[in-house]
Amino acid sequence: MAIVINGSGTVTGLAVGGLPDGTVDNDTVASGLASSKLTGALPAISGASLTGLSDVSGLVSQQVFTSSGTWTKPTGITKIKVYVTGGGGGACTTNTDDTSGGGGAGSTAIKIIDVTSISSVTVTVGAGQAARGNNNGTGVNHGNSSSFGSHCTAGGGSNGGGAWSIGGVGGSATGGDINLYGGDGDGGGIDITNHAYLSSGTGGASYWGGGRYGINANHTTTAAARAYGSGGGGGVNAVDGGAGAGGIIIVEEYK
Repeated sequence: MAIVINGSGTVTGLAVGGLPDGTVDNDTVASGLASSKLTGALPAISGASLTGLSDVSGLVSQQVFTSSGTWTKPTGITKIKVYVTGGGGGACTTNTDDTSGGGGAGSTAIKIIDVTSISSVTVTVGAGQAARGNNNGTGVNHGNSSSFGSHCTAGGGSNGGGAWSIGGVGGSATGGDINLYGGDGDGGGIDITNHAYLSSGTGGASYWGGGRYGINANHTTTAAARAYGSGGGGGVNAVDGGAGAGGIIIVEEYK
């Protein structure tokens, strides 16, 4: 039996499973294929000639700064997303009959930056502020600001000075696509006759977590802040309040 392929690509003269050309049903096709016992390996496919493909894109790495330094762009990175948080404020001063307010938290700026033409950026990470201590005045002090070059800046929180037992004020940020205030610290108590039952103010919360708790007269240690940029917990009587936590900068890197 001859098999003919004409110029239009039509095959004639082919029988499947013993049926003449043009007479095919599903059962016979299945039987014919099974009986043919086709064997052999598929040919290897090389990707060398494929076009229109690109490298993997999306988030590929990150750099974390808890102290000042320089961000250097890795090979292939085109965009970054930065989180910049300022230092937290320490607790304000205590007095013999006053419990202090908690420190305010540092602010946070979040920004997406095209770094196609940027190779490095100066990174400044603000330190947290120390608590003012017992009978140490009522002036306002702040945690230090953090910044990612000139792109965005996150201010530090304050100790809420200006009057006894006032809670600290959270910092403010500029330059980010999103600028988040730091949380304010809770106020303490004033003219208290029994410190054993009244706690001082809790520190303000940052983007990364809550501030430290305020202590009372049953505590003998200060409550320094722990979450990045958060405010220190207040003190009582002769036990100083806690220091604010230092800031942080996180750089997410994208292709």
